[in-house]
Amino acid sequence: MSKLNTTKLNSLGFDKPPNETRVVVAMSGGVDSSVVAAKLASEGYDVIGVTLQLYDHGAALAKKGACCAGIDIHDARRVAENMKFPHYVLDYENIFKETVIDEFADSYLGGATPVPCIRCNERVKFKDLMETARELDADCMATGHYIQRKNGRNGPELHCAADPKRDQSYFLFPTTKKQLEFLRFPLGHLKSKEETRALAKKFQLSISDKPDSQDICFVPNGDYASVIEKLRPGAAEPGKIIHSDGRVLGTHAGIINYTVGQRRGLGIGGLNDPLYVISLNVETREVVVGPKELLKAKKIVVTQVNWLGDQSFLSANEWKLKVKVRSTRPPQNAIVKPKSDGSAKVELLEPEQGIAPGQACVFYDEDSSRVLGGGWINKAE
Repeated sequence: MSKLNTTKLNSLGFDKPPNETRVVVAMSGGVDSSVVAAKLASEGYDVIGVTLQLYDHGAALAKKGACCAGIDIHDARRVAENMKFPHYVLDYENIFKETVIDEFADSYLGGATPVPCIRCNERVKFKDLMETARELDADCMATGHYIQRKNGRNGPELHCAADPKRDQSYFLFPTTKKQLEFLRFPLGHLKSKEETRALAKKFQLSISDKPDSQDICFVPNGDYASVIEKLRPGAAEPGKIIHSDGRVLGTHAGIINYTVGQRRGLGIGGLNDPLYVISLNVETREVVVGPKELLKAKKIVVTQVNWLGDQSFLSANEWKLKVKVRSTRPPQNAIVKPKSDGSAKVELLEPEQGIAPGQACVFYDEDSSRVLGGGWINKAE
């Protein structure tokens, strides 16, 4: 008679003691990833902290509210010293510039509104850093993202965070099934950021009261146009501001200063009715403005779809899902129709305003917290 296997899995899901389980923690220097590293180290795991230097170390030393540069590297190193685990800083400046910053600039020049944080997760943290973690013989890689990894009938699943206000599923939709097998998100089950800060104080981390980063790390004060002008000199070519009815209302200093849905700072005062940016025409360098009603759209074309469902994306003619078209918007009901080229047509049951090319359209299960992937918005109809 064979013995039943009564071995208890550790908190990271491995059939061995924590001290025999190596975990690489991606440490940005912020509260969240620092708590993950400290928590796992306190539980006895073989922790290795890794921080990526993503852009000019010297220029960013004094910049507050950033990520992965200057003072943040120092903060991550201090946590590792206090918790007594090894910490490495990897220079990923070239990779970051080639795969994230350059595309960010080119997308803006193409009239899109990119989300570089998603590309950073997809192309740097969950690709190159994950390869480094495997080279270090890690069993898994842990991050401070607020999202949950749950074991389903067909393997690990991606689920929204327990705290809707902190949920980062929108920014992690390109995570693949293979990556999900290797990833762990120890903060996803927490109900609030206060719980995370309480853990930071419990572990006596000096960064327990450190503010969250707000801006895109390489864009100081949210001034996208000046960054793009620096990366692509001469990018800010002037053009016309056109009303949707054909009237010329004025001129602008470059379409890189505008995004779809923008209302303030259009440079066309003296008009009674509020106007919004409806579209950007790169070829003619025209900024088209009009009433808010024209921002509404129900049909979206998305490309580069990443699908995390149990069945093949193409196994159904259409999927009834919930979708999110901006990180700050709640998911809403939609019909998603897959195409064989990796794109899809999304039909919203209720129109959304300000759907911009370059943003993500993220798919969610209708009846649960499960994240089913998503794609990049190519155009709204």
